[in-house]
Amino acid sequence: MFANRQTSDHVSDHSRTFGVHTDSRERVPLASTALDRWALERIQRMVMSAPIRFVLWDGFELASLAGPAVATIRFKSRRALAGWVWDPELNFGEAYMSGGVEIRGDLVPLLEAVYRALGVSRRRAWWLWQRSNGARAARENVHRHYDLGNDFYRLWLDREMLYTCAYFPAPDATLEDAQLAKMDLVCRKLRLAPGERVIEAGCGWGSFALFMARRYGVTVRAFNISSEQVAYARDRAKAEGLVGRVEFVEDDYRNVRGAYDVFVSLGMLEHVGLPDYPTLGDVINRSLVRRGRGLLHFIGRNQPAPLNAWIRKRIFPGAYPPALREVFERVLEPHAFSVIDVENLRLHYAKTLEHWRRRFDGAAGTVAAMFDQRFLRAWELYLAGSQAAFTTGSMQLFQVLFARGDSNDVPWTRVSG
Repeated sequence: MFANRQTSDHVSDHSRTFGVHTDSRERVPLASTALDRWALERIQRMVMSAPIRFVLWDGFELASLAGPAVATIRFKSRRALAGWVWDPELNFGEAYMSGGVEIRGDLVPLLEAVYRALGVSRRRAWWLWQRSNGARAARENVHRHYDLGNDFYRLWLDREMLYTCAYFPAPDATLEDAQLAKMDLVCRKLRLAPGERVIEAGCGWGSFALFMARRYGVTVRAFNISSEQVAYARDRAKAEGLVGRVEFVEDDYRNVRGAYDVFVSLGMLEHVGLPDYPTLGDVINRSLVRRGRGLLHFIGRNQPAPLNAWIRKRIFPGAYPPALREVFERVLEPHAFSVIDVENLRLHYAKTLEHWRRRFDGAAGTVAAMFDQRFLRAWELYLAGSQAAFTTGSMQLFQVLFARGDSNDVPWTRVSG
């Protein structure tokens, strides 16, 4: 059951997602033209404050205008150059993935420089903003990302297979210790007590549900629509003798029924879809008993903006990282939930991604053999871009603790790690 289930369905999904390599079919011009050099200068002006050196296929270069260059971007074809001019947010990723650009230097400092230079994402067409993720769309989106095969994720995640932000009690903590600390931090914030009933929405490979039951003596129903993850989690529950205390349900969060003391979600809210937040609020409201409380752990932003177009197209279809007020207004306020505590673990997520990238890079040959070079380069860019997004403040990681508005069963002092 733990073996990679890279079936023909996965292969066809991968082909649809990553397409066919096109840049290799374009005949590379022998010399750049005046128009090519104008385009390169325009690109440089877009990120003028970024210390980057730009080079064309024939060796023409533009030195950094902002001090010593942290990296060099070499455009290998006119297609890659024109793509960045037309839509840099989408087409830089496309060109990198296909090999149309070459990066000399570390991707993270390069992307940090680009993000700082670009600032807040420019307005994009209305159709790039979040649309509703109905049950069918949600399942398809999750399948494209999370059902790539357990063996793939096992290559670079921690032993517990946790694919959410870790919590580092000290910067030099191991990833394994930091993920255990994250689970314990959430449990302490929720003040879990033996015998309580917990509903978890979006349970990943099941580690947190099993941790809550094993360490805090609660019973857990955990919902997930990834067949790969649910199968893995059920096998773990059986192996650890926790089947009677943890139930893994392969179903959409909208179908949650029953009464619970605690509602918790780690890393699912980003996939719900902004138009569906009221539905999530309704589910939480009908699930929690009068003295119930909950916690939402999610990637967010300081201001509303659509997800990066390339990430949404190639990595996380249908995803949307919300601003805090969007969560408050659409999920919590309609049911008069009180926000008890908000914590931002942005730098902890940057550190988590640093660990993931190191492990992913070490497994690059295996990843390329499982998929192909195009897939490998796409995930290299995704992980590096995510790390840069958290170090520059483009993305945040929020933990929001809440309870019924009239409940006095709340912590007297702030729970901290």
